[in-house]
Amino acid sequence: MSRDPHPKAPGLAAGITEPMIRTLVDSFYAEVRRDAMLGPIFEARVDDWPEHLDKLTAFWSSVVLMTGRYKGRPMPVHAAIPDISRVHFIRWLDLFRKTANLVCPGAPAALFIDRAERIAESLHLGVCLSRGEGPVIAPIGFAAAPADA
Repeated sequence: MSRDPHPKAPGLAAGITEPMIRTLVDSFYAEVRRDAMLGPIFEARVDDWPEHLDKLTAFWSSVVLMTGRYKGRPMPVHAAIPDISRVHFIRWLDLFRKTANLVCPGAPAALFIDRAERIAESLHLGVCLSRGEGPVIAPIGFAAAPADA
């Protein structure tokens, strides 16, 4: 389902389009599937990749273009995965940054990366809280964190 971007969506000012979102999602998750750390986690849980990519495209459309296309609840989904930890969020962000910088021009890549860092931080905190764990307190831009932390 296609909805027009909100006139004040940050992605409009950055030049982000629906086709750009789709290219980023497809490219990024192709990398995730090939990744030795993240690939097995996704492959064990995603039965229908085209449907999953459609859902993630709607998610990013809602995030950067404020289309309201995504109607899911990502927190409980991530909290229910026992094998994810801080190192997985760090790896996810590393791959996301690299892919965004490869497939998007400067301003769109910067916006996608900023939002991805905020989302990763929120999901990591939510996963830790749902498990009764204290998160490692560091900005989950994870920028300064080593991948083996």
